[in-house]
Amino acid sequence: MLALLTGAVVVSGGSPAPSPSSTASAPPASPSPSRSAAVFSPEAFVDEETTSAPSEVARAAAGPIAVRYTFDGGAGRQFLDLTGRYGMRARTAVGGVLGLARHGAGWAAAFPARCTALPQNCPRAILEGGHPAALNPGTRRFQYGASVLMRPTDTSAGANVLQKGFSVGGGTQYKLQVDGIAGRPSCVVASPTRIYRVIAPVRVADGRWHTVGCVRNRGTLSIRVDGAARGTVKLPVRLSIANTEPLRIGGKSVTANNDQYAGQIDDVYVTIN
Repeated sequence: MLALLTGAVVVSGGSPAPSPSSTASAPPASPSPSRSAAVFSPEAFVDEETTSAPSEVARAAAGPIAVRYTFDGGAGRQFLDLTGRYGMRARTAVGGVLGLARHGAGWAAAFPARCTALPQNCPRAILEGGHPAALNPGTRRFQYGASVLMRPTDTSAGANVLQKGFSVGGGTQYKLQVDGIAGRPSCVVASPTRIYRVIAPVRVADGRWHTVGCVRNRGTLSIRVDGAARGTVKLPVRLSIANTEPLRIGGKSVTANNDQYAGQIDDVYVTIN
């Protein structure tokens, strides 16, 4: 397992910024989508291009698990969840940059600005990792979600906050995204033949932090925004979600039309009961 680096990050404008560990005692900063975010120094991350992986058989988690990514460890070669067991690495394309921005007393992941050029020319950056089998809920009750900060200009047809698996090709999936120009969050679960989605009737792309959570409990999928229940959809009780894909944050891939998220993300979690 690679160790986290504690070297400095570089702030837009060229001034060096201290590592998060040296600022832990500083007063919490009020996050603002307009303030310059720190960006990782070139040596901090390596672009992890897709490589061919051995064939795997999708299987469900062997037991309960809880992972949470706070990004407070700073700029290292990977982010570890709070247990220290499950790492996330950066993947980028077309000059995409993954950054860090202050969130309270810690840090949040900052993704590339919304791009209006041709999709193939747009910068892309995501985080990818976890453990494919450990994060498959099967038929268990599970929860997933994150804190998000988006401006009204950050919205798009679909901005992926987190995703595991794909809804095409006969696979299974769970996903949280922010839908459409209106900036409404949605929770998605996909079986091999059908997609189930619940969209909250509230806007989160308003320049403020919001918490969004999804809960699959037997025959229902529900969404909560800032702690309040905002919708439910029915699911087949025996729907099993298991795939060989890693957990991804900020986009479904680094190819064109990757549903790139623009804005900041913090406190990403998946809990399988």
